[in-house]
Amino acid sequence: MNETLTNLSDKMRRSRLIFVASMLLVLSVFASYKLTRKPSGLTKEQLIMEVVMQGVQSQHFNPLKVDDKFSTRVFDLFLKRMDNSKKFFLQSDVDELSKYKEKIDDQINDASLEFFDKANAIYEKRFAQAKTYYASILEQPFKFKEDETIETDGDKIPYAKNEVELKDAWRKSLKYQTLVRLNDMLEAREKAKEKEDTSAIAKKTDDDLENDARKKVLKSTDDAFKNLSELDRTDRFNLYVGCFANAQDPHTEFFPPADKANFDIAMSGKLEGIGAQLQQKDDEIKVSSIVPGSPSYRDGRLKPGDIIVKVAQGSAEPVDVSEMRLDKAIQLIRGKKGTEVRLTVKKPDATFEVITLIRDIIVLEDTYAQSYIINNEKKIGYIRLPGFYADFSGAGGRDCAKDIKSELEKLKTEGAKGVILDLRDNGGGSLESVVDMVGLLIPQGPVVQVKARDANPTLYTDKDPSVTYDGPFEVMINENSASASEILAAAIQDYNRGVIIGSATSFGKGTVQRMYNMDDMVNATYSSMKPLGSVKITMQKFYRVSGASTQLRGVTPDIILPDAWNKIKYGEKQEDFPMPWDEIKPTPITKFQPSYDLNKLKATSQKRVEDQKAFSLIEEESVELKSESDNTQVSLNLEKYQLEQKTRKEENKKFDEVQKTLTGLDISNLITDIQHINSDSTYTARNKEMLKSLKKDIYLNEAAQVMMDMIK
Repeated sequence: MNETLTNLSDKMRRSRLIFVASMLLVLSVFASYKLTRKPSGLTKEQLIMEVVMQGVQSQHFNPLKVDDKFSTRVFDLFLKRMDNSKKFFLQSDVDELSKYKEKIDDQINDASLEFFDKANAIYEKRFAQAKTYYASILEQPFKFKEDETIETDGDKIPYAKNEVELKDAWRKSLKYQTLVRLNDMLEAREKAKEKEDTSAIAKKTDDDLENDARKKVLKSTDDAFKNLSELDRTDRFNLYVGCFANAQDPHTEFFPPADKANFDIAMSGKLEGIGAQLQQKDDEIKVSSIVPGSPSYRDGRLKPGDIIVKVAQGSAEPVDVSEMRLDKAIQLIRGKKGTEVRLTVKKPDATFEVITLIRDIIVLEDTYAQSYIINNEKKIGYIRLPGFYADFSGAGGRDCAKDIKSELEKLKTEGAKGVILDLRDNGGGSLESVVDMVGLLIPQGPVVQVKARDANPTLYTDKDPSVTYDGPFEVMINENSASASEILAAAIQDYNRGVIIGSATSFGKGTVQRMYNMDDMVNATYSSMKPLGSVKITMQKFYRVSGASTQLRGVTPDIILPDAWNKIKYGEKQEDFPMPWDEIKPTPITKFQPSYDLNKLKATSQKRVEDQKAFSLIEEESVELKSESDNTQVSLNLEKYQLEQKTRKEENKKFDEVQKTLTGLDISNLITDIQHINSDSTYTARNKEMLKSLKKDIYLNEAAQVMMDMIK
């Protein structure tokens, strides 16, 4: 249950901040709408609600009519996100709230918060009650010989009819958490005995371990409730307004001010601050790592393990952050480049130190493109691109298309005869960057069609006849490759410019969003209520040059490799209220005539895959995962649970053993990158782990084999 609480806390705090498949064309204002009501007419909550709704209605690609159907969507989404595990609301609460199910649309038009106020009051009451359950339940030992099960899928769980049923649901949840920890402890004890270890765990009885497991669950649940209790009405209101946006489609979203800042960081790969990565543990804000090259790194006094106690802006009085929520403390520590922040820090030896730092731009290098050389008979270039990043602020930040151009040039210099671009788990980003990137690989021509509301499609075209790289090219995708990744893969496929290889059809997000600053959408009379936040609105759909949308259907690889998750439904089609698939007229293009025979590449790859034991095991695992996904009931009987875990471990062990027999890829850094990598121990350590992972990547291995066939 602590995981459920943590997830709920995170959802409320971030108002369901979704980074996957973010395709932005940034504008700062609505051109056609300004609020004119006087400040006395609306509270800040009402103002936010009205701005989001009128903005979406005026700008969305296909805005829903604000009627009873819309109201029902908002109602269902809000209850689901408030209590997805069904551990707070009773059925009677839901029945009481259901009278508003088809009235939220009327309340939106009247700027009324009646439903939200009622739901919030019930939630606060049930939350307070739930806090009284878990400690008493965890005081008594659990009996794990009973033949009892727990349903782990919130959608299949009914609301409790009364408090007795609700408390029993908590008992089962806490028992399950204790069972998991007890099983881990029993395994650790057996390993200790096998090694003739004399540590304390080897001497403990089953009852001792069960008691220890309950104590761990008590501590984790205490922490989870504390985190959730720090969420206030504003957090829950943000969640409510987020449901107005998400009722339109999965990618239309409301962002409170702090969440917009986090979104910008994710999109640009940089932030303004001191370069200390923080975590919250036991009510303390602790430094977990220091970003190389940052102000904290250059200063040298702030170290991992230090605890930040107070934060002051320049010469202002310090603010105690010792028991503050982590996200709020981070807002105090971050700030504009060139400004001063003073940290009062508690060192591991319990001494205190005041550290003054000047904030600067922090570059998060892990988010940027990185290339390597695969040393086969002929060298193959490999580029990993985590996201289509761009600096939408216009402050001269990095752009992924420019970085990819640089990486391609470096790879050519080092003798690469073919290039693999890895877009696996790449959730998207800048549309313009995609067009520029495809332009590095083709002389010129259309890349993607974009259609706005009630408008003819617009062609996004590469007009630069120069080509940075004209050799054999491959794109790797998986089910998490979304949005911009899908545009690039689709363009390469439609032009016959390269081979798309992957373990699954891509995510299936074919919509374009724009981000609006809500402060720019209201008159100066509302200045005292700012900041209001931002709203991201689906304003366009994009289409391949073939005319087909990638919405819902994604991009299907030319060469499909086995995937453990291929039997489990995933992607845009599993989101709430996705927009439909459609198609428009194709646009003429000049296709490439590849030197390779795609059918022959497929057949040769399939033969290798069939002969590869690791891929056979992945196919077996896909069947097991599908079974586990469908069967969401878990036994709370210790013996049965242990048997299930043993079976899973045996299956995993088979794969691990096969992994050990694989001949690792001979992959290395580019010569031009070595000096930078060795300039800092953090870079060196990260690079070592990345190379280790890539060497054992069977998908990359097969992609390299396909590339060798293309070169031949």
